[in-house]
Amino acid sequence: MPRFRMTVEYDGAPYVGWQRQDNGHSVQGAIEKAILAMTGEAISLKAAGRTDSGVHAFGQVCHADLTRDWKAITVMNAVNAYLAQAEERVAILDVQVAPDTFDARFSATKRHYLYRIVNRLAPTAIEAERAWHVKKPLDHEAMHAAAQELVGHHDFTTFRSTHCQAKNPNRTIERLDVSRNGELIEIRASAQSFLHNQIRSFAGTLKLAGEGKWSLADVRDALEARDRTRCGPVAPPWGLFFMQVDYGDVTKLLRYDTDEDS
Repeated sequence: MPRFRMTVEYDGAPYVGWQRQDNGHSVQGAIEKAILAMTGEAISLKAAGRTDSGVHAFGQVCHADLTRDWKAITVMNAVNAYLAQAEERVAILDVQVAPDTFDARFSATKRHYLYRIVNRLAPTAIEAERAWHVKKPLDHEAMHAAAQELVGHHDFTTFRSTHCQAKNPNRTIERLDVSRNGELIEIRASAQSFLHNQIRSFAGTLKLAGEGKWSLADVRDALEARDRTRCGPVAPPWGLFFMQVDYGDVTKLLRYDTDEDS
């Protein structure tokens, strides 16, 4: 049974998130429906991360096992045709035939996210569902300095959702950088895995640092408290983008925390 690895781009605004749910239309459901229309097979996609409602993706990765040995380009073109016909805001950017040792979630060695803030007085129009609008001036250098307090291996209980299903709150953040280009502030995060709402929790806390309301010591104290109530406000989902997933040698059996959320 051939395994197909797919790289997916989507606008998260009209969806309840990546994962198939009973309470609304999901990105996973849209792709699975397109595959069913193409192949007649009801399959269940496995993905590198389960993005929330409103979160976007430029480089989500998923895999599907199909019974027929399709050409990868045929799968990509046909699935995209069905998605377009259904007026879905989802596109398959690339399809590859993968070894059966490849797993979109468990073979991932690093995930990369971007959080965008439009920092200006005027409201957003074009960016309304693509960035968090913050009116008060933000000091991006102060935000970057605060972000470095969160880099490394820590217990991130403070910065994860109370609904997070991961048994282990420890994660290693390899990169958390804040930069500015005009009115646009970008927060870029990289790690093997993240906890539920972790990046949005980071973004809300870093905003407080950018406003001058929190010092580096405040951020450090919040982290060390291991207390969700010590987190800053959780930033809205529409500023978050799942950018890319890195994979190592998928021919080897890799061991990961099976309860990770993304």
